[in-house]
Amino acid sequence: MNAPGAARRKLLRAVLGRPGRARPSTRRTRVIRVIVALLLAPTLAIVVRALSLPLPLELRPGAHDDGGSVVYEDRTGAVLREVRGKDHTRAGALSSDRIGKLALSAIVSAEDARFYDHPGVDPLAIVRATGSLVWNRRVVSGASTLTMQLARLVRPHRRTFVGKLDEAALALRIEASVSKAQILEEYANRAPFGADVRGIGAASRVYFDKPPSDLSAAEAATLAALPRGPTLYSMAKRQDLVKRRRDRVLGRMHKDHAIDDDTFARALAEPLSPRIARPAFGAPHLVASFVSGKGNELAAGATNEDVSDARRITLTIDPALQQEAESVVRGALAQLHERHVTAASAVVIANETGEILAYVGSPAFDDPKHLGQNDGVVALRQPGSTLKPFVYGLGMERLGLTGASLLPDVELSVEVPSGLYRPTNYDERFHGPVRLREALGSSYNVPAVHTLLRVGEDALLGRLRELGFASLTNDAGHYGPALALGDGEVRLLDLTNAYATLARGGVSLPPRALRAWTTKDGSARTPARASESRVIPRVVAAQLTDILRDKAARVPSFGERSALELPFPVAVKTGTSKAFRDNFTVGYTDLVTVGVWVGNFDGTSMQGVSGVTGAGPIFQGIMLAAMRGHENDQLTAADALELRDVTVCALSGATPHEGCAHTAHERLPDSAPRDTCVMHATVEVDARNGLVATVGCPRGVVRKKTFEAYPAELVAWASAAGRPLAPVEISPLCGGATGGTRAGYLQIASPRDGARFVRDPDRPLSQQTVPVRIAGTPGARMRLVLDGAVIARGKIGDPLSFRLSPGEHVLVAEEESGARSAEVRVHVD
Repeated sequence: MNAPGAARRKLLRAVLGRPGRARPSTRRTRVIRVIVALLLAPTLAIVVRALSLPLPLELRPGAHDDGGSVVYEDRTGAVLREVRGKDHTRAGALSSDRIGKLALSAIVSAEDARFYDHPGVDPLAIVRATGSLVWNRRVVSGASTLTMQLARLVRPHRRTFVGKLDEAALALRIEASVSKAQILEEYANRAPFGADVRGIGAASRVYFDKPPSDLSAAEAATLAALPRGPTLYSMAKRQDLVKRRRDRVLGRMHKDHAIDDDTFARALAEPLSPRIARPAFGAPHLVASFVSGKGNELAAGATNEDVSDARRITLTIDPALQQEAESVVRGALAQLHERHVTAASAVVIANETGEILAYVGSPAFDDPKHLGQNDGVVALRQPGSTLKPFVYGLGMERLGLTGASLLPDVELSVEVPSGLYRPTNYDERFHGPVRLREALGSSYNVPAVHTLLRVGEDALLGRLRELGFASLTNDAGHYGPALALGDGEVRLLDLTNAYATLARGGVSLPPRALRAWTTKDGSARTPARASESRVIPRVVAAQLTDILRDKAARVPSFGERSALELPFPVAVKTGTSKAFRDNFTVGYTDLVTVGVWVGNFDGTSMQGVSGVTGAGPIFQGIMLAAMRGHENDQLTAADALELRDVTVCALSGATPHEGCAHTAHERLPDSAPRDTCVMHATVEVDARNGLVATVGCPRGVVRKKTFEAYPAELVAWASAAGRPLAPVEISPLCGGATGGTRAGYLQIASPRDGARFVRDPDRPLSQQTVPVRIAGTPGARMRLVLDGAVIARGKIGDPLSFRLSPGEHVLVAEEESGARSAEVRVHVD
């Protein structure tokens, strides 16, 4: 006996009644009723359920984005990195007009050809699916409409009959409140298009590297084919299946009149050629700072733009320069590996805008052994001598110093809370009197500390904070005089931008990395330009630039040929911290400012690597790349209307006279005092022994000879260095020790007769003095007379000076024994 057949017949008898007991018309009525009930029951259940469902929050007007990925791109639009959303997928919502009509039509043809004709649920499909379920006791055909798929995307459920009913009910609820255009847009932005790829915008970027609005018909059909089975239709593994389904979608598009005959034929002939590339990972440290929120300060300088709703962020990075900078850093570190150098960082700033063009936080982001995820651009490090320009700039501004000003480079001891602070130079030598140009160009330490002591530690700290060194949070006493030599932790970014301030002629502008951004609703926005502020007078910035670009001023410390030499003018400075833990090279042209740090992220010392040998080659390579095409540019930042070219005595920096055998070129402001050199004095000597000749010497043995005369604090150095100092002893061969006048035994060695001095109206009168050097009997007591009035008393060899006052003046030296020098006349303007 056939049991299944008997069961079916029994079931039919129970529903339709026994044969012969009713009229045929009555049996037909029952059958129709049963069929109608079977048809209407699911529909009624769906409608009732739909009436009780709220519209999902995600689809309501003004709903927040559900956390799509954020795309970071460089200034040319190339993707630097796509940061995935909350669901760890590459995604991003686009409006319908940005998706494009062709891509939307492909989705409709692929998923729901009757999309515009049904209310969210296709009744015929529901009946077919229900019948299949009853007969086969499992879900065979879902018959989901596009709206039902959207319902499942926003409210996932288990694939059961009840789940399917809820999905259909929610689809009806969605259709009752949301337009067809919005439903299609929401689906296109939420549908899965592959592993970790959500939405057609992300899929278009991943597979074809273009926005969906630029897709060809074949490409649009390819993407539309994927949501049916993202794993089955894998672009990476199953391109044969993808192409077959693509062609079926193209056929439906042609049937639906979404494409014409010619387009259909061309699309079928187009090969499947996706351009699947590894996810971009450019400028990783800069992007990471934005992702973590630490990059807020770089969003737009000081304007504090809010980019929290951004879905596409355009950074200021120049991709070619970024790649070259990364390559230069890696190449240089390979050369320094044996000297225990494992890390380096670099940043390039466009001077005009403050935009960051290149940002290298470390040689390799994915190098955990050397802490590659550390960001050296914003790490706190001691900058060494790179702070010296700002020390001297403050001296120029407040003390009237110029590149020609004479500074002492001799042993110096300063009392500090911990004891005595004794600065030394890199070469462990003292160089005596040095002009400011030489001191800064050759990076001597002692003159910088000497200048700081004159301007004040508080003044320097205040200036550095004005320049943007926010990390210097302690008071001036904490840093002490060593602040002039970089004894305070700063960021490479702040240091580089401070030099960019010099490049702008003293105008500060916050650095920024944000160029533009697109919000989740598709609005394109650009940041406002941050406000500028003048920090350093233009004439001071011009003088510092002129010194920093002076190759000759660097030669004593760095040699004729070094990594700082470039085929175009560049103002540059190096710095090395204590124990070779850090070294820097920072410099600028009119176009860009480049900053480089080299060291180790674990704080260990390098092996004898200085700024010029460590950071210098990296600086050179990046600056050459940044200036490509601008090699003939001049450094106009060194120009100022107030500056003029002058010739100075190479020793004193003052106006030279016939006794100055060596001169140098200088550029000085019009307001700078133009004193005549007092460090070269002509003295009559006895040719027989080189001692001072008196009136008693035979004229045939008297010679006029030029000697060097030093301020009191430099005399000891000059003597030890064997400098040609004027003799102070009188020749015993001249016979002038007995009888007659003794006027010839006393002489004013400096200033010389006829010297001319100019007062500085911006400096206190108490600081404007001229040193006086007297030649005579060592230790003899004497007095200095100015215009007939005694202004000083002491011994031969004591430091003497007189204060400048306008007019013609007469200087005379007199010994208490009666000897009197010849008059020396000077003029003060």
